[in-house]
Amino acid sequence: MSAWKSELFCTAFNKQQLPPPGPHEIVFVGRSNVGKSTLINALLGRKLAKVSSKPGKTRSINFYNVEAEPHKFSLVDLPGYGYAARGMDERKSWWKLIDDYFSQDRPISYVVHLIDFRHGPLANDNELTAWLDRMDMPRIVVFTKGDKISPGKRKGQYNTIMRGGIDSILPPFVTSGVNDAEMEKLRTGIEEVLSEIIKLDAQEAR
Repeated sequence: MSAWKSELFCTAFNKQQLPPPGPHEIVFVGRSNVGKSTLINALLGRKLAKVSSKPGKTRSINFYNVEAEPHKFSLVDLPGYGYAARGMDERKSWWKLIDDYFSQDRPISYVVHLIDFRHGPLANDNELTAWLDRMDMPRIVVFTKGDKISPGKRKGQYNTIMRGGIDSILPPFVTSGVNDAEMEKLRTGIEEVLSEIIKLDAQEAR
């Protein structure tokens, strides 16, 4: 499989700055300290997303053009949620921006929901899941920070989380920082799901 070609093409801080709907949009969401920027950079093979030591610093929706032959899509990076140190007004403005994005008629194929493997879904994650359920939005779950759990305990942790109930198109991926093999598996999964959705959309359009 060839590497993805990518570029950052838009950063939106409000509804007016959102770009026109592009090709298929795959949306990445997760808590502020889940390691989303690190994972996106590893997926894209370029340091395009800003990685900060301060959780919750990203306040914009970032759009990346991605060429993954034979398909092209937009990777949409939403601001992290659940960072308590931010003021209530600021957190409300973040959620309004996210709601404005989802409320538009955009070609959202599915959501990639990042969850910290050490903790499993927390209250904010469950709140997001319920919100996505109300929109009937399909998703892939990706566990981050798998390297923070010792190898001998990872299977048990995975099974414990899964018993709690996880809605994911594919079995959730476990990732560890910038592990190349894990990123390749995740790229493959993302492309496979996108291909299936494109096929289904084409069938429904006939």
